[in-house]
Amino acid sequence: MTLPGIAGIVLTIGMSIDANVLIFERIKEELRNGVGLMSAISAGYDKAFSAILDSNVTTFLTGAILFALGQGPVKGFAIVLMIGIASSFFSSVFITRVIVTWMSKKGDNSSISFATPFAKNALGAMNLDFLGKRKIAYIISTSIIVIGLGIAAVNGLKFGVDFTGGRSYIVAFDEPMAASDLKSGLDSEFDGSVEVKTYGSNNVLKVTTSYLVNEDDAASNLEVESKVKEGIASVTGLTFTDDAVSLAAGQFAITGSSKVGATVADDIKASSAEAMIAALVAIFLYILLRFRKWQFSLASIIALIHDTLFVIAAFAIASAFGATFEIDQVFIAAVLTVIGYSINDTVIVFDRIRENIENRGTNKLVKVFNDAINQTLGRTLITSFTTLIVVIVLLIFGGEVLRGFSFALFIGVLVGTYSSIYIATPIVVDLMKRELDQENAAKEAKKLA
Repeated sequence: MTLPGIAGIVLTIGMSIDANVLIFERIKEELRNGVGLMSAISAGYDKAFSAILDSNVTTFLTGAILFALGQGPVKGFAIVLMIGIASSFFSSVFITRVIVTWMSKKGDNSSISFATPFAKNALGAMNLDFLGKRKIAYIISTSIIVIGLGIAAVNGLKFGVDFTGGRSYIVAFDEPMAASDLKSGLDSEFDGSVEVKTYGSNNVLKVTTSYLVNEDDAASNLEVESKVKEGIASVTGLTFTDDAVSLAAGQFAITGSSKVGATVADDIKASSAEAMIAALVAIFLYILLRFRKWQFSLASIIALIHDTLFVIAAFAIASAFGATFEIDQVFIAAVLTVIGYSINDTVIVFDRIRENIENRGTNKLVKVFNDAINQTLGRTLITSFTTLIVVIVLLIFGGEVLRGFSFALFIGVLVGTYSSIYIATPIVVDLMKRELDQENAAKEAKKLA
């Protein structure tokens, strides 16, 4: 169970919450329309099913492709994600229905409630013009991404040893040592990236650093080893010894060292890129199959690219303010989580748009889209808030090792929610502009007639 595995669990929690919130919001909507309790429950589960199915299938497809084409931590993320999606889909669609049915066994007279008095009508009658602000959203998103990528191009990003390679040292201690504590201390001692892992037993750690990674002479090797010894001594207060066989109290020893190349990292990067391209193609084709319009598919892909670039830009901007986070395998896992969360959010909105288009009557297409966003806003905010609770706990209490991972998730959940409303949906409207123009022309012709 690595950090990418935890990332898969975080995404599973978010999607599981989302499915239940989606069902309960549809039930509340039916109740507001005056439908009886039992009919509302039945309609809520039936109407939410297609949205839950589509959002879970798109994310599962991503997981399956990452599992087939990815390597190392990416494959681990995919396994956890697929197991989580399958189990959360079953529990939200079937198990919760059994529980709700049991709680409503008295029929329409049951005391079960899907809202508190405070939240009963909250967000139930929203009529905000989201699409009217889409150009402002485009400008804001483009500006932040351009600024962030500009900073990254000028200052560079801090890549972890996963992607740079470095020197690795096996360090033995006289007592158990926490890898996370040592890493946090060594990060401030080195100019390059540092990775610390438990190696065999809890008193042996593997320390890898990218310090002087491009130098391969004897003097550089000695300098790096000396730096490691000094850093460990400074962080732990222990004394270095050459005698690794009989360590005394308060001592540590280096029992082995090696040069670590970036070959594995290059393989992981290449396989991850291939997997992501394949996943985007699969998402495009599935949404095209389900929604019957290429505009929905293209808008989904653009929104995912937007979210990924936004997270990278956020890392670069954060580094400009002194908060430097590493780009490593854990970052890749966080980005994959953001993509899964974002496509899930986007598909939920698209599903309501599809439903509204079928029942649009004489309403303009823009109004249909705006209504869909407003109708799903309660579910969007509840899901985002509950997922953010998990992420904020990781960000605050997860320690330095989890800081970059948690920061990426925090930005990703926020921007994923934002993009489903202000990027993906508006892009569909703009891509369907010809249809909108034809609609307006027909109305004008009807008025003149």
